[in-house]
Amino acid sequence: MEPLGTGDPVRLGPYRLLGVLGAGGMGKVYFGRDADGRTAAVKVLLPELAHDPNLAQRFVREAHTAQAVTSPGVARVLNARSEDGNRPWIATEFLSGPTLDDAVQRFGPFDPDGIRALAASLAATLRDIHAAGLVHRDLKPANIVLTSAGPRVIDFGIARPEHGLTLTTTGQVPVTPGYGAPEQVLGRRVGPAADVFSLGAVLAYAATGRRAFDGTHVAAVQYEVVHGEPQLRGVPDALRHLIAPCLAKDPAYRPSTDQIAAAFAPPRGANRVWRTGPLAQDIARRGTEAERQATLLVQNPGTGPSRRRLLRASLSAGGVLAAGGGAGAWWLLRDEPRAPLVPGLASGAEPLPLSAAQSGKPPKPLWGPLPVAAQAVDGVATTPLSLRDVVMFASKDGGLAARLTRTGQEKWRLPDIAPEAGLLALAEPLFAAADVNGALRVHEASTAKLQWSLPGAEASRILTADTDYLYVVTRGGRLRAVDIKRQTIRWTVPLPATAVAGAGPRAAVGGSTLVVFGAEGTVRAFYKEFGDQTWEIEGQATSAIDPLVVEVKTPGDISYTVFLGGRTLTARTMVGGDELWKAAASGEPRHGAGGWGAPMRDGTNLICANGTTLAAVTTDGKELPARGRAHRGPLPHTPLVRQGQTLWAVEGEGRGVSAYSATDGKRLWTWAGGSSGPWAMSGAGNRVFLVNDGRLTAMPTVG
Repeated sequence: MEPLGTGDPVRLGPYRLLGVLGAGGMGKVYFGRDADGRTAAVKVLLPELAHDPNLAQRFVREAHTAQAVTSPGVARVLNARSEDGNRPWIATEFLSGPTLDDAVQRFGPFDPDGIRALAASLAATLRDIHAAGLVHRDLKPANIVLTSAGPRVIDFGIARPEHGLTLTTTGQVPVTPGYGAPEQVLGRRVGPAADVFSLGAVLAYAATGRRAFDGTHVAAVQYEVVHGEPQLRGVPDALRHLIAPCLAKDPAYRPSTDQIAAAFAPPRGANRVWRTGPLAQDIARRGTEAERQATLLVQNPGTGPSRRRLLRASLSAGGVLAAGGGAGAWWLLRDEPRAPLVPGLASGAEPLPLSAAQSGKPPKPLWGPLPVAAQAVDGVATTPLSLRDVVMFASKDGGLAARLTRTGQEKWRLPDIAPEAGLLALAEPLFAAADVNGALRVHEASTAKLQWSLPGAEASRILTADTDYLYVVTRGGRLRAVDIKRQTIRWTVPLPATAVAGAGPRAAVGGSTLVVFGAEGTVRAFYKEFGDQTWEIEGQATSAIDPLVVEVKTPGDISYTVFLGGRTLTARTMVGGDELWKAAASGEPRHGAGGWGAPMRDGTNLICANGTTLAAVTTDGKELPARGRAHRGPLPHTPLVRQGQTLWAVEGEGRGVSAYSATDGKRLWTWAGGSSGPWAMSGAGNRVFLVNDGRLTAMPTVG
């Protein structure tokens, strides 16, 4: 949960809004409480979409659909408003329990009695949904919340009347891979039997912890759903013959929900699975915590440090939003600074006036150079990371050290961290690193306080992260996703040895897709939920180059485009990898000059090295005039850094680092010519931090 920000409403209908639970492509979800103290998850349409009557109707259709179902097994819609000319909103009950997916990941597969209780309850709920003339169409473990009263089905976002067709647009997957029925995958008319198929897949997962249909990529999973046989190995014999008929290819051969409820009739006390034991304790803890959070937030209505302490981003699962909006919060209640710090700019330097750059001579460093480790992996130096009031780097005495960004004074040191594995900023003020034993560690930046660790991560290289997962390369050269909220390993898949050689791959994530640019220059995309490879480009470059992912918003939809440097600068769709455009490079890509470097977004354009020039390209592939962007040979695998009105680029071997005007591309100065070895750099707070030849220097920028 995050604090309310500028533009967030304070009240919607009877609900006082206390914090932000999450956001999606169409709406934002708030934690609310009415005058009687009842909590709710309140979802509101984004203001830029509220003027579209079709989108507004689509937004509240979920509420009306769910309201049509009278069943104790679905999340109740408490209120909805769409006809008053303001932004439409939906209020649903706030369920304080884990999803089935979460429960299986945390506590393991259900025992046979638990499966029977789960099956009977979900079958009864589906019967009620179908009695209302609806088909849910997206039953899956993530849409089932376990409460002390039993399972609750959430998210009616794509539910339709029984006679409705499956509607998709080009490039979209019509249903969650592995859970949608064959007729759904094929885009045909669906009925209640489609939900029965999904129920069979859900029960197989709950019994084994594995999907009944699997594959190396999304298309392979969908092929198995339509043509393959379900993998029910590990399902107890007494249950296998009950689950298998639900997964019949022909809807006519699947049992009805009444038949399922009767066949799975649980023994007395089978529902203890969510009433006693570790799962029940987790459910109770979440309920207590949700109520405590609501009370504390009401008592601390301001926006100062105490409120921000209450609204710290979650690193462990909390209450689950009934409308499918996301997880609640587990509070990191610890000592805070007296005044809130702004990331990077908390102690920002004053930028130099433009007149200071007219002479062409580099300015004096803000501080440094100071000794650091002269570490480099395959010619690539360890990049410093600046977060909050510190800059972190590889210490010359081993481990990780941090200096104050303002003065360069050392603040803390972690001797058992392996900085060469990389440092990654997470939800402010946290960062991820790996220790010398391969354990994944998450620390608070300003104090170095450990938040959590995962000893079994076997991390040798930290790649990237989103709000759900942190992606690493293991010591065995595999790609691994770590669930940030649960602090567990989500999935692990192999990578070719050539992809992880030397300094290893670079990666970026957007939407449902993770893109990995291998050390050998091959680009691979993976479905982030399960690690299935979805597309691949061979020979894009001869070394790993940081990909750039850009979110593309259109009315009612959000998509993602990835821009890749190398032999060409190319734009591809994240889903499917379809080529949108490409531009040829100047010269052959190699570790020195030549080829397209790592693209950086600058407003509506891209800026990246192209051979020996610093080029500006529109996001639709049109190269703009160089405008004096003469370059002397940048390294393609070293990303550009922008601070203030200054662009910084590492030149060729021994030529130092140059600062360029972000306005017209004119080179302002070059610093540390005649340097030796690889460079690394990062920027924050109108400072650029440069590492070269065992020295760390903080340089000013032009405002």
